Amino acid sequence: METALIDHYDTLLLDLDGVVYLGREAVKGAPEALTRAHGTGVRLAYVTNNASRTPAAIAEHLVSLGVPATPDDVVTSAQAAARLIAERVPFGSAVLVVGGMGLRCAVRAHGLRPVTTAAESPAAVVQGISSDLSYGLLCEGALAVRQGAWFVAANGDTTMPTNRGVLPGNGAMTRVIVTATGVEPVSAGKPEPPLHRESMLRTGARRPLIVGDRLDTDVEGATRANVDSLLVLSGVSGPLDLLTASPEHRPTHIAADVSGIHRPPAPVERDGDEWRRDGWAARWEAGGLRLTGGGDPLDGLRVACAAAWAHAGEGRADEDTLKQALAALKL
Repeated sequence: METALIDHYDTLLLDLDGVVYLGREAVKGAPEALTRAHGTGVRLAYVTNNASRTPAAIAEHLVSLGVPATPDDVVTSAQAAARLIAERVPFGSAVLVVGGMGLRCAVRAHGLRPVTTAAESPAAVVQGISSDLSYGLLCEGALAVRQGAWFVAANGDTTMPTNRGVLPGNGAMTRVIVTATGVEPVSAGKPEPPLHRESMLRTGARRPLIVGDRLDTDVEGATRANVDSLLVLSGVSGPLDLLTASPEHRPTHIAADVSGIHRPPAPVERDGDEWRRDGWAARWEAGGLRLTGGGDPLDGLRVACAAAWAHAGEGRADEDTLKQALAALKL
């Protein structure tokens, strides 16, 4: 009997936006899949680059969607950023928070004093996404950075998925202070090490699986940490992103959504220059990637990725050489 993907890991480090929910609404099937996972005894940790809300508020939102969660199950980039700052500046130091309540609470929890003006001579400026971020607060952050405060970003995500579409993320908003000061922030969120370190400290995971919807944060973070990853297609990254992925952005597993954790792993077999799985075959020819067969489109994507990645090696496949394969997938 084939074992499910989840059976190979002791902890799921789950991204939230694009994996569990989109905006305020659950991704279809996610509550059921995670409730089932919780029943197996696998630890569920919700690891998010979004620093706007507190772990308690996030857990409350998850529970309202039918997802099993407590505040202790939530790990945020705000917590990682606050720890990063607390390890560098004296206890009780002022930190100018350009962000929401989640970031302020995380700063306070590490014995630091959140402030809102550069006149307080803060030791650091920390910025995270917030729906009501004001021009005035951005100005205070820029002034403080110009005065020498250490600039830390909760994350560098340029965009974030919502049920309305893709919106600007914290990485886009930090460019205001960067442009005004010429100072680049240190990032605490995925794919940088601080958030993964925070997750390991809080969960004690030995065999974690990182589940995410972005190649440039979730999958790259897993690659840097040398742990397995599952890329789900319910958020930002899509089939073309996968096919053209550079080595650090190539996930261990691919699924349509988080319910894929309950299905067996889907290995691709190689036969000479051809890659095969369940009715699909892919090989690289002079005109580009040739994909033939039929069946589950995800299996087609898996063999196409294997062939494209093998051909590209340490580089990236050219988009124009993948058009025929993409058309055959109909994803």
